[in-house]
Amino acid sequence: MKVENIQSQMRKGVLEYCILSIIKNGEVYPGDIIDEVKGAGLNLLEGTLYPLLNRLKNAEILSYRWIESTTGPPRKYFALTDKGLVFYELLESTWNELSNSVDILINKNKEDSQASHS
Repeated sequence: MKVENIQSQMRKGVLEYCILSIIKNGEVYPGDIIDEVKGAGLNLLEGTLYPLLNRLKNAEILSYRWIESTTGPPRKYFALTDKGLVFYELLESTWNELSNSVDILINKNKEDSQASHS
């Protein structure tokens, strides 16, 4: 079993939540999403982002509109729909529960390990 495969699956599992957390703050251009995700230390390629945005748009989680650009062609900006906001809140709740449970397990095992070495 390769650790790289597991790491990749873990990243993919939280990527949608991370992207929606960025969009939740207001309309956003995909290039800005990539910059923000990379700025947080995660790797995100356009080839991964655009299919995800389209899938979320088709599921009515996201909407988009074209905005004229002063530096080139019009740009597509994405925003959460009402359905998308509910979906995001469910993901947020799931993430908090999962994160808390993992923290409890990891910290308990650390404490148990330290106690057995004392």
